[in-house]
Amino acid sequence: MIRTDIHADDYALTVRTSEDMLSCMRKGELDSISIVPNMSCFQECMDMLYAEIPQLPFLPEMSVHLDFVEGRSLAGAQSVPLLVRDGSDLMGLTWGGVFLLSYLPWKRRAAKEQLKREIRAQIGAVQAAVTRACGIAREHDIPCAQGGLRIDSHQHAHMIPVVWEALTEVIAEDKTATEYIRNSREPLSPFVSEISLWRTYRPVNFVKNRLLALYSRRADRYGKACGMEPMYLWGLVMSGCMDLDRIRRLYPKMEAKAERDGRVLEILFHPGLALPEEVTEEIGEEAAEGFYLRRDRRTEREAVAHMKELTAARR
Repeated sequence: MIRTDIHADDYALTVRTSEDMLSCMRKGELDSISIVPNMSCFQECMDMLYAEIPQLPFLPEMSVHLDFVEGRSLAGAQSVPLLVRDGSDLMGLTWGGVFLLSYLPWKRRAAKEQLKREIRAQIGAVQAAVTRACGIAREHDIPCAQGGLRIDSHQHAHMIPVVWEALTEVIAEDKTATEYIRNSREPLSPFVSEISLWRTYRPVNFVKNRLLALYSRRADRYGKACGMEPMYLWGLVMSGCMDLDRIRRLYPKMEAKAERDGRVLEILFHPGLALPEEVTEEIGEEAAEGFYLRRDRRTEREAVAHMKELTAARR
């Protein structure tokens, strides 16, 4: 029998996003969450979580959601000039930018050192918050399975070579006990086999799936060497709209694939819907309109509400 992990990204992206995720937590719908460390609302959102913990059925496991695309540099703009927008402390790396830094030899070393500074700062912020949250849970006898450091990233940037190297070097140098690094490896066969759904997928998401599959081999090797559970991620081809109808149709095949290959199945949702007034300079307007403000996030919230029932029914 496989273990499923119902996961939600983007806690502390905005206050409203976090309120929506807290609503899921109150009902015990999420096994784990990712926390964005570098938004101005971070402390407010963490205070909201601390206040809710005594009433939760359990505290989900918490991951650092490394973000080099949005928010502000926690390491300081002067120490990471390649990572921020000109003349500001706002993060500004895109996938294209990270790729260039990965493969341009004359920039790679400097980029990796700057990434290490930012990664350390972001990990430090979330780890301190996780320690406090776990302490509150223990004080109130709220179950929590949190162990070592857990890490993923916005737009899966940690899978790109220069970021991966920076991250694993930070972990080794700081001797940090790490129990999970998201391996953004999504099996393609379940999607291909459901011919009736082909037109419902965005072509660009297939490109994302295949590209991350290439990088996933290194993550698999690293995870095996470090004793981490092997995993599949479900949330790339359907990125932007993890709706219940397609999940119900695809789940038996995803489950069978994960069980056959002996992997945990992490099912990734974004159930938090931001408000228009929360779109500031820290969040790109294009990203807000394309993702954070879309009603598809409400669709994902509705799907999350049924996931425990769906996974239990399959066992």
